[in-house]
Amino acid sequence: MNGACIDVLRTRRSLDDAGLRYLLCTDDRDTVRALHAAAREETNSRFGRVVWLRALIEWSNVCRNDCLYCGIRRSNRSVRRYTMRPDEILSCCERAWDAGLRTFVLQGGENPAAAEGLAPVVAGIRAAWPDAAITLSLGELPPETYALLRRSGADRFLLRHETADPAHYARLHPAGMTLEGRLACLRALRSLGYQVGMGMMVGSPFQTEDDLLADLRLLASFRPEMVGIGPFIPQQDTPLGTFPPGSADRTLRLYSLVRLLLPDALIPSTTALSTLLPDGWRAGLAAGANVIMPDFTPAEYRGEYALYEGKTASGIALSVLIEKLAAAGYRIGAGRGDYNGN
Repeated sequence: MNGACIDVLRTRRSLDDAGLRYLLCTDDRDTVRALHAAAREETNSRFGRVVWLRALIEWSNVCRNDCLYCGIRRSNRSVRRYTMRPDEILSCCERAWDAGLRTFVLQGGENPAAAEGLAPVVAGIRAAWPDAAITLSLGELPPETYALLRRSGADRFLLRHETADPAHYARLHPAGMTLEGRLACLRALRSLGYQVGMGMMVGSPFQTEDDLLADLRLLASFRPEMVGIGPFIPQQDTPLGTFPPGSADRTLRLYSLVRLLLPDALIPSTTALSTLLPDGWRAGLAAGANVIMPDFTPAEYRGEYALYEGKTASGIALSVLIEKLAAAGYRIGAGRGDYNGN
């Protein structure tokens, strides 16, 4: 099977379950290297050796949900809650713009009232930097709130589906949260004209190989513009805090599989990967990723956005990152770096 299924995947943008399972699980390192090489070649052919930088601003850690794996879950009393003021958010955007970044990513816990109140801030960002892209990651919200934020100037929305299996989803989330509810939100976002990002955790508790195959099938069917994939990393103050972390190797394989399934997708090399793997950003790019999101959250808040253990220690200074990217033969993408696929 080895190389043949990689060729089929690259030429047809599809592969049967047996082939996907083999690439996901094989111990043959030559096959794994060939998979990453094919994804890397595909990325270079579509984008060149270009990396898009997105400025991550974690503007609030207040969340109404109690997801069993998340460090900012509602029941975690060890977290000091914060919500950044509008002027603080705008200051972060200004720093990012002056550093050459043209996408601002506002990420926060799920809080519908606060999300609605963010609309004037989004409008302010749009007015101040009309050529920037504004990406939001705010969880499941009413359709009218998504619409308000879109009218205010937001371009993109990140909402990872986490897992494509309803039963597995239920084991990771509190009662009342369902996979169908999450997918309904993704469909609403697309209908409003957002560029949509989805994705999953790799190695989350109770996950099976079949779950990951279902994730790949869902991604291939929905065809999101952005795909965020990161390994599960436990957080000690959560019900799932004693489970082992996911596999960096399997995460990298999934980067490559998604690149070959969805060649035009924007795929970040995630912070979670770099938490498990030294210089994980480099390994992610070599496996098919083409986005990195440097953290522009003010230092006074950064330690409180602890979704998992070790998150705050995995960052890298922007100037150092740019130097390392240049040394590795990459250049920083100019402009917003919008999705250009069909």
